[in-house]
Amino acid sequence: MHRIPFIYSTFFSVFILTYSAQAQTLTLKEAVNTALTNYGTIKAKGNYANASKLTIQQAKRDYLPNFSLSAQQDYGTINGQNGPSYGLGGLGIASSGPALEKQNWNAAFGALYLANVNWDFFTFGRIKQRVKVANAAFQRDQNDLEQEKFQQEIRVSAAYLNLLAAQRLTKSQEKNLSRAITFKNTSVIRAKNGLIAGVDSSFAKAEVSNAKIALTKAKDVEQEQANRLGVLMGLTSTGFNLDTSSINRIPVDLLNDTVKTSHPTLKFYQNRIDVSNHQVDYFKKLYYPTFSFFGVMQGRGSGFSSNYLLNQSLYSKSYSDGINPTRGNYLIGIGMTWNLTTLLRNHPQVKAQQYTTEGLKNEYELVDQQLKAQLAIAEAKLKNALDNYNEAPIQVKAASDAYLQKSVLYKNGLTTLVDLTQALFTLNRAETDRDIAYTNVWQALLLKSAALGNYDLFINEF
Repeated sequence: MHRIPFIYSTFFSVFILTYSAQAQTLTLKEAVNTALTNYGTIKAKGNYANASKLTIQQAKRDYLPNFSLSAQQDYGTINGQNGPSYGLGGLGIASSGPALEKQNWNAAFGALYLANVNWDFFTFGRIKQRVKVANAAFQRDQNDLEQEKFQQEIRVSAAYLNLLAAQRLTKSQEKNLSRAITFKNTSVIRAKNGLIAGVDSSFAKAEVSNAKIALTKAKDVEQEQANRLGVLMGLTSTGFNLDTSSINRIPVDLLNDTVKTSHPTLKFYQNRIDVSNHQVDYFKKLYYPTFSFFGVMQGRGSGFSSNYLLNQSLYSKSYSDGINPTRGNYLIGIGMTWNLTTLLRNHPQVKAQQYTTEGLKNEYELVDQQLKAQLAIAEAKLKNALDNYNEAPIQVKAASDAYLQKSVLYKNGLTTLVDLTQALFTLNRAETDRDIAYTNVWQALLLKSAALGNYDLFINEF
């Protein structure tokens, strides 16, 4: 009975939140922060980094000694037999008793209690090297997260700029449609009054239809760009009211032009090399022996008497007699184990890892070359975008004056419809070029920022 009001309240809350999200202006910094919080790949790489961090603790704890406790209580016979044997695969049993002349089925309880300590206290730095590998892997995964965040900042910024450009183009097409409608209305009235030919009004209607189609295409592009921005932000909304205050000017600081080794992508590739180098060192440590300390404390209980060899009736079927420990032993010692065939087996593994390191270095060099090439093209694009930015207002002013002139002349019957249509087309093209030129300057700066590995260069200007 109470679910219906809850559903309505939930729907109302979602509606209010959606309406507020669409009504409020979305700044670029807000879009980037939302993406860094919501995007699935960033969440995943954050979890991978956390897993690598815990692996460091695991590697450090590998140095701790092994401490085992064991207890068993059994019931069975103790017939012994002289002869060699080997418990292959753990398939033998450890019954101990006298080697009698014939089989008997006397059975009693027995027990074994064991405490064992085994500590590899010196391994020629093998444990420390394993910790270094774990540390390097954590740094690799952490920098992988940072470079993914950097890439996401670039992707969201590019999508934001593309949506801004699409929205400006939509507004330009709306203005173009408004001018075409005004032009059509004037043509229809003049044609009805016999001042111009009827074909002019038909031509004007065609221009209106063309302007509507152009507007629809612009809206389609805008919706696609909004959807892409929403996906990158981890949202399903496709309606965004963007901040247009920065797009009407050009950035100030355009001088930084050096690719740094602190580039997030380069750091990630360098960390991959570091992990591989530490793995090589670890594999080399496997060549050496292991020195171990061990200690054992043992207690045993049995239902068989010490004189059972002489008199096979001296045994008890009592459970408490069998599990009560009556004998104990201890043992401590130091040992060394060295599998000499490891020298042969591990050599190919070391060489293979060294080749992997060289391959990772080759990938690092390739990425470094690509970033430098990207910086060069970004500089060229930035120069061209600035040139177009400076030319765009001149083109719009000239096209506006020409359209105004042709419009007045046409209304007074001093020019043809073709001239006026051409002026309308030229003005629409100039406004479109202006909208693209403004955005291209910021896109070029974003490309340069991505090449330099310095997102602040872009976002501090926006």
